[in-house]
Amino acid sequence: MRYLMSLMILSLWGINSMAEAGIRESDFDSIKLYEMKNAKGMVVKVTNYGAIITSIQVPDRHGKMADVALGYDNVESYMNAVDKPYFGSIVGRYGNRIAKGKFTIDGEEYKLAVNNGENHLHGGVIGFDKVVWNAQELKVKNGTSLQLTYTAKDGEEGYPGELSVTVTYTLTNDNSLRVDYKATTTKATHVNLTQHTYFNLKGEGNGDILDHELMLNASRYTPVDAGLIPTGELADVKGTPFDYTTAKPIGRDINEAHQQLEFGGGFDHNWVIDRPEGNTGLVLAARVTEPQSGRVLEIETTEPGIQFYCGNFLDGRLKGKSGKEYVHRGGFCLETQHYPDSPNQPNFPSTLLKPGETYSTTTVFHFKTAK
Repeated sequence: MRYLMSLMILSLWGINSMAEAGIRESDFDSIKLYEMKNAKGMVVKVTNYGAIITSIQVPDRHGKMADVALGYDNVESYMNAVDKPYFGSIVGRYGNRIAKGKFTIDGEEYKLAVNNGENHLHGGVIGFDKVVWNAQELKVKNGTSLQLTYTAKDGEEGYPGELSVTVTYTLTNDNSLRVDYKATTTKATHVNLTQHTYFNLKGEGNGDILDHELMLNASRYTPVDAGLIPTGELADVKGTPFDYTTAKPIGRDINEAHQQLEFGGGFDHNWVIDRPEGNTGLVLAARVTEPQSGRVLEIETTEPGIQFYCGNFLDGRLKGKSGKEYVHRGGFCLETQHYPDSPNQPNFPSTLLKPGETYSTTTVFHFKTAK
């Protein structure tokens, strides 16, 4: 069967209690679920609540389809999930952590919402994952696109400047999902957007991901302190459990006695992508192969870093679309990004965005199969 490229609104995603969810009635009325389907039958579903990718259906080596993205089948679960795992969402203004929830721009200190111990995480208490975005279809060649826009107010979660953000998801006919980010601001501010999908290439809910084979195109990573804030060092991965320069099972070294693994409860760190000098375009950041199904995920990005998180905080309490429990390490994230705490780390690539400039990054998720 051949499929036409398409984008459709599947449903209005209603909720039982707007007060419990914490959104305005006008926003409630505009929450929708969108489906993108390409000519090969790959399907990506997105809701404009949090710009969340709720489902990614891709074939295995035999053509059998499975949903490889962890998530839920109703919007209430995204709003009220235990431990706020950020399944499938766009996180911002700043993905990852900012130490003690503050930074200084031009001599003025800004205090952000603190929501991760003493630190700021993923944009704060109500980050971009918890707001309703405007959505519209874009006409593109050889694919289908959904463009989502959101304007964050000056002072929202403590950040300076009104920030206008556009995230565009494009599903192409070669089974690739492209994510383009753009933003402009009215005041100097820090921006670091990323996509927070958890993947299990066996299919969501089908056990852990420790046998997935991971390659990271990164010979250095950024060690952290006990609060998962970078120390400022760019450390060599050679001779450590963090060496994924050659593909190996995710779980091979995860239980080694290493202080960094103790701090993260496993892998929850930023790797520094190896990029040819002067190259600011797309480069390969990661490749993951699942041996049983043959599914392969390759990630290219314009970003300097990638956060590898292997579901250390999943513990079986959350149940997904299949009704199955999401067990410990039942999904992995590969979040392309600038480094954590860059606003307070002068030696890291800058995340400062000024009026008149445009923040622009791209990440592409390629879904393939191995024999």
